[in-house]
Amino acid sequence: MKQGLFQLDGKVAAVTGGTRGIGRSVAIGLAEAGADIALLQRKPDQTDVKEEIESLGRTCHIIACDLNDAEQVKGAIPSVVETFGKIDILLNAAGIQRRSDAVDFSEEDWDEVININLKTTWVLCQQAGRYMVPQESGKIINFASLLSYQGGIRVPAYAASKGGVSQLTKALSNEWAPHHVNVNSIVPGYVATDMNTALINDENRNQQILDRIPAGDWGKPEDFIGAAVFLASDASQYIHGHQLAVDGGWLGR
Repeated sequence: MKQGLFQLDGKVAAVTGGTRGIGRSVAIGLAEAGADIALLQRKPDQTDVKEEIESLGRTCHIIACDLNDAEQVKGAIPSVVETFGKIDILLNAAGIQRRSDAVDFSEEDWDEVININLKTTWVLCQQAGRYMVPQESGKIINFASLLSYQGGIRVPAYAASKGGVSQLTKALSNEWAPHHVNVNSIVPGYVATDMNTALINDENRNQQILDRIPAGDWGKPEDFIGAAVFLASDASQYIHGHQLAVDGGWLGR
């Protein structure tokens, strides 16, 4: 096997959603593989992940980026390049959820979910692409969902946004693969994070979900480190527009 196939030494990775859950785990995982990290986060004074990454001997900077602030989102990738001199990897892990019966789902909640989960992903991809396409290299990893394939229950905006993320990933891949920019997505199954607390605490729904997962348990944030490092590394050079499911076997059932 080629030496260093999964190593990220010398690479710069920008990560959204890196302060908790899956995003935190994969940000630290990319650093463990050798990457320097730009954390795009709303609260610059929240430094615990930065400090953990720096304890690994990697460089880490926090780039102020409130995903509800369009101007901050548009300026985030240029700020990464200004700070580090380049960008090699973009990992879009941030996302929100709102639950309600469809007939009662508010326009405000719809707009917020679509904006953060889909529009922000698009803007960050576009900004990263403006650097990666000319340099003829780069890795973009978006977080899709099982609901990129299925409709879910009481989550119409989330299902719509994640379906959009999946199709956006394919569309960008079609354009940028000839420029050696890999655009792929990770598809999480049911993961024990804050976003799913309501489901975990609902005894009946929790059991229904567990009965449907061949692996028999909820995923953990650290289960996504390997997939993220793989898609960020040279090991995935010929993989474009792929949706990599990390779901305990859910989609195969």
